[in-house]
Parts: sequence; structure tokens; C-alpha cells
Amino acid sequence: MKTIALVLLEDGVLSDVQYKAFEQESYTSGKTIDEIVVNSGLVSAEEVARAKAKLFGVEFISLKTLASSPEALNTIPESVAEHYEVLPFEIDPRTKVLSVAMANPLDLQTIAFLEAKSKHKIRPFLAIAEELKNEVPRRYSQSLSAEVSEVLKESSETDSNNKKILDVERIGDVIREAPIAKIVATVLEFAVKSRASDVHIEPLKDRTRVRYRIDGILQEKLILPRKVHEAVVSRVKILSELKIDERRVPQDGRFNFRSGGQEVDLRVSTLPTVDGEKVVMRLLRKSSNVPSLAELGLRGIALKHIEDSIRVPHGIVLITGPTGSGKTTTLYSILHALNTPKVNIVTLEDPVEYQIDGVNQVQINPKAGLTFATGLRSFLRQDPNIIMVGEIRDNETADLAIQASLTGHLVFSTLHTNSSSGALPRLLDMQAEPFLLASSITCVVAQRVVRKICEHCKESYEPQPEAIAEMKEFLGPLYDAYLQSHNLAKPVLYRGAKCSECSDTGYRGRAGIFEVLKVTEKIGKMILERAPAVEIEKASVADGMLLMFQDGFIKALEGMTTLEEVLRVART
Repeated sequence: MKTIALVLLEDGVLSDVQYKAFEQESYTSGKTIDEIVVNSGLVSAEEVARAKAKLFGVEFISLKTLASSPEALNTIPESVAEHYEVLPFEIDPRTKVLSVAMANPLDLQTIAFLEAKSKHKIRPFLAIAEELKNEVPRRYSQSLSAEVSEVLKESSETDSNNKKILDVERIGDVIREAPIAKIVATVLEFAVKSRASDVHIEPLKDRTRVRYRIDGILQEKLILPRKVHEAVVSRVKILSELKIDERRVPQDGRFNFRSGGQEVDLRVSTLPTVDGEKVVMRLLRKSSNVPSLAELGLRGIALKHIEDSIRVPHGIVLITGPTGSGKTTTLYSILHALNTPKVNIVTLEDPVEYQIDGVNQVQINPKAGLTFATGLRSFLRQDPNIIMVGEIRDNETADLAIQASLTGHLVFSTLHTNSSSGALPRLLDMQAEPFLLASSITCVVAQRVVRKICEHCKESYEPQPEAIAEMKEFLGPLYDAYLQSHNLAKPVLYRGAKCSECSDTGYRGRAGIFEVLKVTEKIGKMILERAPAVEIEKASVADGMLLMFQDGFIKALEGMTTLEEVLRVART
């Protein structure tokens, strides 16, 4: 007869030697081999559950990454779910099939009872019993699911209601109804509470999913019935002052939202997809304090280079990195540090994300002819000391930024390159003259954002030999220097054990890893010679520059983040 142990052996989880040892122990102890494997601690609960699901011929489901479906939770009362240790998580309105996570998916008596109670055909999935014990009460009491469940009960979803939702002439009445307004408010309140930076409301064929970007990673948190999608989108459109009857073209808008004493500015973007309109809302917290450069994660020689560069009255400081790498936040931190009544600071942004008192911030408007280039040309007549240009996108903007720096202005801007040394050849590609670049660029910062380990469940562990070898290769002499300075024979790394404070991710909050290239006389000569990025990088490292992944590895050794997180963002 096939056993869980045999499935684990076939899947490569157990080795032949381990399996034979367990088999021998089973003969001598009288216990089943499965019992011995489960109690050995060599195999995780998830691996055992996956093997069990394979053995039973059912699908395995992990509750940690599963989104809540208020509509599915409505079909089975909480008391029943807790007693039988089951969790309804998905419902198909067309086939009337309810997907349920169970500790024992072969319990036909429980399945028959659930079918009678829910009036749906049950599709059982196997889940880890311990996870079910924790997740069932949490899912039913979770504010997001509980409140939306109540709302869905209120909005009796009959066929006539569906017609009303799809009827453009009468849609205004539907979306102003309390249930739909409550759904949108609940989704936004949860976003504020969970520190999300973006909310995605996405239509799928048979449902609508709501995902939140928390600490840079998208997490699916809520499933809504497809019936309410158009009404929810239209509610967001009305708040953003967008056209609710225009669904064929993308639209952009914004509105303010207050939750728990915190005011949030939301930038809204709609996009027509094959399944309906998708909405993405970017949350910009007005009350959040601008972090200092040290709080962002800059320190040592990197911090000194930036502080020296921003204290001179002229020159260009560039922040580089891909979209979402925190470039704008770094620029705001620099402006906040320089903002005094003695200087005139003007910014040209797309869009203005945070408003800073005392800074003249301008939103570009290409339709009206206000671009980065035209705005920068006008700025020079406004008697500025410091100019911030959101992004250098073309030759004209690059040329104007260089001219502004050469005429006694301090210019800050961003550029989309992967490394700090790559910014200089990129500007040369934009037809910038090498001799002008060499005398105007003072500092280039490349950065990425990593998730910080949750302080509530942080634990240390000894890294594998492969990880140590990788650190030695990347850090070079810095590896031994770090161990000596901390009196360590072996490196110690850290990770999050996963807890409720970090929503079982092991991470909470974010910090930057940086690479700061100071344009010295030697680097200036290399720019004049149009040296490639690799040569410029080598020269900067020889001058003491810390590469981005080296900064990340040191922060992993210090326990700020994990090695996996650094490798995720720093490998280009």
C-alpha cells in the first residue's frame, strides 16, 4: 500500500537512506512509517500535507497566501466552520461550486453536511490542520472580510440588481447606495491600516480580486463577486471626478480619503482590459514625515559624499534606479534637508507626490505645453537656488539641466539606469558634451529598496556553505573585515519567523541599499575620454565606493534585511 513516506521519497523530499532508516524504525517500534516521518521533524508540515494530498488525489491549498472571499464565507456560518475545521475560500456562481479547505478532505459525512448547509456542491482541498485552526477564526473576524460580508448581505444581489448595475442610465443610483460605498471605504481603510502603497482592483472572468502592494510586494487579500465590479469601479470614478460612462479609454484622477485621523491623497488610474476596467490607486500619505538620509539607509562614506555634494551651491546630483526603487523619496529627503527661508527651491514633477512647505512645486502638463524642458527653461527666470527636475527623459532636458548647473544652480534629477556608473554613458547618449558633463555632475546615486525583517519575529540562523561562499565572492576583503570588527568566527544571518504583525511575511517596513559615485578629478577625465561604465565603476571602487549589492549584504549581516531580499532586488 502506498504511504505518505513513499510519496515523499518519490518527490525527492526523503533520500533512499532516510526512507530505509524510517522503514527499519517502523519494524522495530511497531509504529507506522508515516507516523515516524511526521514526528521526526525532518519534513515540514507543508511537505507532509502536499504528499497527503497527492496520496488522496485532492489538491493542496496553502492558507497563508490565500485571499479572503466574503461571498464564500457567507455560505457557511463561523460556528460550523470552527467545529468541522473547514474554510470556504472560493465560490463559482455559474456552477454553484464552493471550494473548501479541509484537514480531512475524505470525510464524506462532513462534505454532505456542508453541501446541505451551503446549498452548493463542495469541492474539497487539503490544508494543514494547524493553519486551519488559526485561520478560520481570523478570516471570519478579519475586518476586511467581515465588513464586506455584511455589505454583500445588504446588497441583495438579484438578477434585477445586476441589470441595474450594468444600466448606464441608472448606475448613479446604484453606486451611491450604502453597500457599494461601504465596500470602497472598507477596501481603502484596510489599505491605510496595512501600510499599502497601492491598491489594485482587477476584474477576472468570474470574480474581482483586490490586491495590495505592501512593502513593495503585491498581496491578494480580498475576492469580490463579479456582479459588483462595475458599481465599485464607478464609485471610485465618481470620487475621482472621472467619466463613469467612458470605459474604452484609460483615465486618471485623484481624491482625498481620511481614515483614523490620517489623511491620504489617492492617485487613481483606470485601464480597460478584456474582462472589464482595472483600477489602480496609489496612496500618498500627507501626514507622513519625510525621512532623513540616515533613516533611508545611507551611512558612512556614501552619506558623506551625498552631504558634501548637496552643500555646494552648484552642480548636478543624479538619483538612478528602476521604477519603484525609491528615487523620489530620496529626492524629497534631500530637499527637506536643504529647505530653509534663505534658498529658493523650485521643483518640476510628474506628478507632485508630497507637498513640502516652503518649496515651489510644479506639476507638468504636456497637454498645456508644460513639459520638463519648457518648465526648466521658465524656472531659470524665477531666480532659483535649487532646482529639482523629476526626470531627465530627453536631450533637451539634459542640456538645460547641465546649463542650469553651470550657471550657478544646484540641480537634482532622476535617471533610469541600473547602476551609478551607467548614468554617465547614458547622458553621453543624450548628446551631452563630455567636457560639460565632467564639470557639472558632482554625484550619482544608484539605489534599490529592500524589505526589512520584522522586529517582532526576528530570529538568527547559521547560513549554508553556499550562501557563505556567495557573500565571500561579492564582498571580497569586506567579508573578513566585517567578521573581525564584530569578533565573529562565522557569519550570522537573520530572518523573520512570520507572525501576525507582519501578516505572516517575515518582513515589515523598507529601507534602501545604495551605491554612491562621487565624480572626482579622475572620474572627470574618464568622462572626457568617454570611458565605458565598467571602467568608471572600477575606478570608483578603487576610490572606496561600496557597490549596491555589497551594501545590501552588509545590511543582511547586520540583521536589517535578508540575503534573499538583497539578491531579489540587487541582481541586474
